[in-house]
Amino acid sequence: MVDCCSAPGLLPFDQAMEKMLSAIKPISETETVPLTQALGRVLSQAITSPVNVPPNDNSAMDGYAFSYQSLQHNQSLTMVGRSMAGQPFQGQCELGQCVRIMTGAKMPEDCDTVEMQENCQVDGDIVQFLAQRKQADNVRSMGEDIAKGQTVFSAGRVLTSIDVGVLASLGIDTVKVYRQLKVALLSTGDELKQPGQPLSEGDIYESNSHFLQAMLDKLGVEVIDFGIIEDDEQAIQNAFMLADKQADVVISSGGVSVGDADYTKKVLCELGDINFWKIAMKPGKPFAFGSLPNSYFFGLPGNPVSALVTAHQLALPALLNMQQVAYQQPVLIKAKTESALKKSPGRMDFQRGIAYNNAQGELVVKSTGSQGSGILTSMAAANCYIVLAQEQGRVEQGEYVDIQFFDKYLQ
Repeated sequence: MVDCCSAPGLLPFDQAMEKMLSAIKPISETETVPLTQALGRVLSQAITSPVNVPPNDNSAMDGYAFSYQSLQHNQSLTMVGRSMAGQPFQGQCELGQCVRIMTGAKMPEDCDTVEMQENCQVDGDIVQFLAQRKQADNVRSMGEDIAKGQTVFSAGRVLTSIDVGVLASLGIDTVKVYRQLKVALLSTGDELKQPGQPLSEGDIYESNSHFLQAMLDKLGVEVIDFGIIEDDEQAIQNAFMLADKQADVVISSGGVSVGDADYTKKVLCELGDINFWKIAMKPGKPFAFGSLPNSYFFGLPGNPVSALVTAHQLALPALLNMQQVAYQQPVLIKAKTESALKKSPGRMDFQRGIAYNNAQGELVVKSTGSQGSGILTSMAAANCYIVLAQEQGRVEQGEYVDIQFFDKYLQ
């Protein structure tokens, strides 16, 4: 058998992303869920509005509604009724008359303009208008937000909390979405212990599955936690075979490096096909992607920063792609660095930084300090990546660099 893990050289980050996305087949199965369970789900069909929003012309102010023509000849009108939200005015408002109206209340049919109450003087039923008005002032037109039949959201949209509110405003109580992905998580390493367990000499607490679980929760997938697998080839093979039967995606951390006890990549080669292994990125060079008989797998490095960065930069876009969400290039912004940044050409570097506006209002960034792949606090202290190109070298203080602010999956 050809060793699928021994290909020479490092695959550039952009090529790895392209190969990965082109190899993945998105899911097609759908389900209908109530609006209360729609947050974070991916629409499988476009949403068109069944109603106009707002459903009628209504007032944007507390004040007085009237026909603009009424104020062409005088500045005082006779109040003939009230229009409240949920209790519209039912009578006629003729020329020379006005209606007391509240914010959001339906405009009387004969009225086209509203004056705010602060610009009016009232004496009994006589309302004097103290300022000049323009026709249609302070009126929200029917359908000016959303018109009936308008496409509100396209298929492939990940529903946000605001989206849920918009759907509710349309009277929609269920939505058709792609089914949830099932993602199996497992960590390998004899030295790993779960939080709360006592540590023996040489042990460390396992953290990777915990931040991965939190990230995946925000993605809206179903997580199957396989826990910690011992550094035993048969145990790892059994775990992968079981995970492959239960999940669409298997994510492992650890065991894809070059150590004598790193069995994961060997097992992956035996059970499936590795598309690529070893990427020209830092942190996270030993990242593996491929397929098992029934699922895709992402082999993350064991070091926590490397695992987190590769999960966020590579696995997360792939999972979104599997849910029919189109890949979007991250937004990079220029900032002046207040720290000299160590960098050698050869790998794309995702250093951790803190970006802020200085006293002059200029966007600047500084390093969080030591960038070791085991220093998870370098991520906790940061609010952005400092993204340094593969062939870029050392960066001096005062130079401009690209930064990528952390998104909701890291917050």
